Amino acid sequence: MGKFLRFIGILFLGLTSALVILSGVGTTCVAINPTEYDGMEAIAQFQWLYLFYVLAFIVIGVMGIRAVVELVRGKPNGYRDALIALIAGLVVGVIHMMTSRALREDGSSMPLDFIVYSIAITLVIFLIFRIPGVREKVDFEHHADDSSEAAGGMAAIVSGFLVLSVQMWAGPTHIFDGVNLADAFHPTMMVVGTLLLLFGVGMLAHSILKMKAPLPAQN
Repeated sequence: MGKFLRFIGILFLGLTSALVILSGVGTTCVAINPTEYDGMEAIAQFQWLYLFYVLAFIVIGVMGIRAVVELVRGKPNGYRDALIALIAGLVVGVIHMMTSRALREDGSSMPLDFIVYSIAITLVIFLIFRIPGVREKVDFEHHADDSSEAAGGMAAIVSGFLVLSVQMWAGPTHIFDGVNLADAFHPTMMVVGTLLLLFGVGMLAHSILKMKAPLPAQN
């Protein structure tokens, strides 16, 4: 049970962190030049705030990825760092969502809503891990096992697919004047997504080989 819970926690944290980084990067276009897009003109008065959202989400996402690495390795501060990243992401995300709904002409804050809900769900999972009985089973601080490495690999693989397909799943809310802004950084996204896929496959394969390796003979 403990291995399964650790797998779920690391997987959700990895995916959420990747989504947060993508959201930060995706806000760049509007934050840099809001007057260029219909319905975003009011954001120009708060351009500094949207630049903050970009930087904050990228930093928080990187913090989440760092926490994933710590959890996979069984580092003592991994769980604490994960909570810090998730709480910070939820606070900034909710404020960002409320700001967008107030300033955008259509009153929408999509696809940010989905990102915020993902952060909230992942935070709930990690808070459940604090419940006595559950905490002892998960025990992130004393486990750097194959299941943790497999979870990290799966998170990297799915994150890679998210990056590679961002122009498709984020496209409907990022089309302005017939241009899909979700595909604005196509070459970079292709490189990053491919590297994530390769890294995740490597981690997953390594964890499987370790699980299948024969135990050393005992005298």
